[in-house]
Amino acid sequence: MEHMVAIIMAAGHGKRMRSEKPKVLHTVCGKPMIDHVVGAAKEATGNQPVVIVGVGREAVMAHLEGRADFAIQAEQKGTGHAVMMAEGYLIGKEGYAVVLAGDMPLLKAETIAALCKKCKEEDLDAVVLTSIANNPTGYGRIIRDTTGNILRIVEEKDANAEEKLVKEVNSSVYCFKIEGLLNCLGNLSCNNAQGEYYLTDCIAQLSASGAVGGLIADAEECSGVNDKAQLAAAEAIMRKRINHKYLVDGVMMIDPDHTYIEDGAVIGQDTLLYPNCHIRGKSVIGKNCVIESGTVIADSTLGDDCHIRDSVIMESTVGDRVTIGPFAYLRPQTVVEDEVHIGDFVETKKARIGKGTKMPHLTYVGDADVGAHCNIACGTIFANYDGLTKYKTVVGDKVFIGCNVNLVAPAMVGEGAYIAAGTTVVGEVPAGALSVGRSEQYIKEEWADEKREKGELREVY
Repeated sequence: MEHMVAIIMAAGHGKRMRSEKPKVLHTVCGKPMIDHVVGAAKEATGNQPVVIVGVGREAVMAHLEGRADFAIQAEQKGTGHAVMMAEGYLIGKEGYAVVLAGDMPLLKAETIAALCKKCKEEDLDAVVLTSIANNPTGYGRIIRDTTGNILRIVEEKDANAEEKLVKEVNSSVYCFKIEGLLNCLGNLSCNNAQGEYYLTDCIAQLSASGAVGGLIADAEECSGVNDKAQLAAAEAIMRKRINHKYLVDGVMMIDPDHTYIEDGAVIGQDTLLYPNCHIRGKSVIGKNCVIESGTVIADSTLGDDCHIRDSVIMESTVGDRVTIGPFAYLRPQTVVEDEVHIGDFVETKKARIGKGTKMPHLTYVGDADVGAHCNIACGTIFANYDGLTKYKTVVGDKVFIGCNVNLVAPAMVGEGAYIAAGTTVVGEVPAGALSVGRSEQYIKEEWADEKREKGELREVY
């Protein structure tokens, strides 16, 4: 049986990232770099990859649990040594091993597949993914013979003056026949400038006894990430890729260079995205929506024909024809049904808002079930917390709640009830009832005029 095994090298220190976090867990468009590589490897090979871990391995293994197998490189002695740690996944298998770097989030699955296809169809012992660099300093140089076959890869520190002029460079991505790779790993030496076992030395060994090919890919795709400047560059490239895909699929963007969509979101046709909006996680946005500047939508679902202005929506579900904002905040477990209006400075949390309900401004709705076609006026507070426990408030359909109302949970307001402005509701208001809870108004005639005459009250202009 022929196998296709993907091996991802992710054991390095990543010192240039200047971070306590393992390098491969730094994110590009909402996903850790290693997730992009694991996803591409699995798509190209059809199998769960083997990830070689070392520094920070506990965090990497916990993050990838169930999505990868692991080999541990306790000491970092070079790329060849890293692949040696994965030999247990190769011994006794026939087929191909594709070796990838965990810090190459821009590498596409189709490129990996093309590399493997070339190795199989041309019956090569190995194929190296290469690119052409305008400034090849720091990269391993590809040395070919007159027929175009690759003879060897020379690392920067080991290259002579002539070899350093070569602009075709190694990307650290390879496809090997498994049997040949295992033979080469057993013959590697650390007799070089860095005292390490180079995986690239396998190329010279295989070239001497067989044939090694090369596949030239776009330099951008072959870029690794070694510091946070390169991380930002990779983010910009991937964001451009993502936005291009949405534009082709019918999403509108006023300024694609300043529209931020993470990998994994779904956006419907004719939805318009303003500059500086952020669509994060696995958000799903329907058709014909308008998402204005300053809006953040994270792991949430929006229906069709919604209009969101400068608001934050987190882990929530929003129906069709809903208007939200500006400056609204939907916290997790909010469910907004169709045709709801949520205005400025409204905050919700773990709340259901029924169809057609309006809460225009300055309202907090937490731990609540609000019915359909209600009006909740300015300054209404669902007081859900007594300092120890959160309680729920239930509001029926067609309820009118006036300004500056406090609903002290647990509370229940029946269908069609009317809550007068300034009322504090405790317990239950029956359906169709009026609830008024104000202190008696006190008026002292001419008090203000007398104070002004005595100079005891400042004039107001």
